This record gives sequence, structure tokens and C-alpha cells, in this order.
Amino acid sequence: MIYVIATVELNPGGKEKYLAEMKRVMPMVHKEKGCLEYGPNADVPMGIPIQVPPRENVVTLIEKWESPEALKAHFNQPHFLEYRERVKDVMKSVSIQILTPA
Repeated sequence: MIYVIATVELNPGGKEKYLAEMKRVMPMVHKEKGCLEYGPNADVPMGIPIQVPPRENVVTLIEKWESPEALKAHFNQPHFLEYRERVKDVMKSVSIQILTPA
């Protein structure tokens, strides 16, 4: 099993469109072989001193996949490629961490 944490930085004003597209593609991703969890998350300001300052234009995707092969297959799914095309105008950058339980 692997976890993916994808940090998506959006252009100002792009969050609403991005989240609408995520909600559109999520049911298809959830049906992919090997997808255990996949969804967008937003920062919650808590005032905890060690917390990273809230990021207004960032969405963090938290994903769980059965295997690295399932994740690799996800990147080639037609619905994922179409989603990427639809959100490219609102995305400033994206980075991912791929983790395994220690």
C-alpha cells in the first residue's frame, strides 16, 4: 500500500473551478482498480504554533493506493488526463509525495 499527498497550488480565484472538477472526476477515480482513498482537502486554521500557516490557494489531495502499479495506471486513465486538461488554466503548480507505512 502507498499513500500520495499531492499539493496543488492554484492561481488566485481558481479554487472553486478546481474543486468542481475534482468532484466531477472523483467517482471515476474511486472506481479505478487499486484506489482505496482519493479526495481534496483544504487547510484549517487552528492557531497551533507548529502548524504551517493556512494557504488560501492550495488544495491537498490525500490518496491511498493498493500498489505503485495502481498509482501509475491512474496517471494514464482517460478521465484523469481529461481532468488535467480542464484544470490546467487554474493550476500554478503541483507536487507529490509518495509514502509507504514505516
